[in-house]
Amino acid sequence: MFDLEKLLVDVFDPEEGEHVIVMVDEPSNSVEDNDDWRGRRDMAREWREAMLRLGEERKFEVAPLLRFEATGANNADLPQKGFLGEEEVDLESTLKKATLVIAMTEFSATAPLSVLADADEDFRAASMPGVEKRMEKTALAADYSKVAAHCQAIDEVMKPAILCEVLFSTGHRCVFDLRQREPEMDDGFLPRYKKGDRIINLPSGETFEVPYEGEIEGIPSWTAGTIPVIEDGEMVLFHVAANQIIMVEGDGDRARSYAAFFDEDPARANIAEVAFGVNDMAEVTGCVLEDEKAGFHWAFGRSDHLGGVVGVEDFESPANVVHQDIVYAAGNPIQAERVVLVHHDGTRVMVIDDAEYVL
Repeated sequence: MFDLEKLLVDVFDPEEGEHVIVMVDEPSNSVEDNDDWRGRRDMAREWREAMLRLGEERKFEVAPLLRFEATGANNADLPQKGFLGEEEVDLESTLKKATLVIAMTEFSATAPLSVLADADEDFRAASMPGVEKRMEKTALAADYSKVAAHCQAIDEVMKPAILCEVLFSTGHRCVFDLRQREPEMDDGFLPRYKKGDRIINLPSGETFEVPYEGEIEGIPSWTAGTIPVIEDGEMVLFHVAANQIIMVEGDGDRARSYAAFFDEDPARANIAEVAFGVNDMAEVTGCVLEDEKAGFHWAFGRSDHLGGVVGVEDFESPANVVHQDIVYAAGNPIQAERVVLVHHDGTRVMVIDDAEYVL
């Protein structure tokens, strides 16, 4: 049986005197509603009620539900105004009053919440874009001590790595440059004043790193290769050099759409993340929030919220901002067949072999 209050205590351990906000985005004239989104807003009300019960027990404050108009894009800046209950408020100043924010949104708010966390050591947030009620029986029900141990094991072998070599089940290969960076863990623990990154996804369970993006003069990025993607039954190949998608290969509509997408704004073509999802209760259903916790994945677009250098100002327009994950776990049409981390001393550590974790 899923115990929501136990999960909230295990993950957040809220303390006396805290100020907790549960927030949702809402459809607008430009962004249509859907059944999953309606269910997510209902779920947010349930989680807020559970927090209220905990607040009475532990003596912390829970604000009315915070609502705002959806941005329409993942990791775009939040709008200026929102509603705290029925009162119109300045969104940023309202969020700054919180010590804990739970964002159960349609479009990811991870990046703007990360900016707030960087500015205040007593601010932390769980970003849950696309979360669904059914996950209370899958990835949200995981043994998070086990998840954290697996995250830690991968973190330890990523720290000295300079390369991540990936062989996909299609036979294509890509090498990700891990120099100049440090891995981070999204291990499902977010107590007050947590050291390091104070923004997590929930469901949790991944160790990730932004590849080196070539920002140091005279030191180009080594990220290069061919990354296969299958969407709507169509194979598309992303050809990568110097950490950028430089060409999209394919004969179908998806290939043409991706080519136009990257041509419209070159910042979208930045390789923004390489990661290992290790939540053994995560199921692949097409919802990226959970899919990415099930296995290897990478992302393109914005990276500054994860430790990289590509931010909103690097895009042609804030409306173009994107951080999009592509997942290669069991259940996806393509898997990561083999993944090897290469250390600075030449040591090679196998993380995935025959499409399964061996570490």
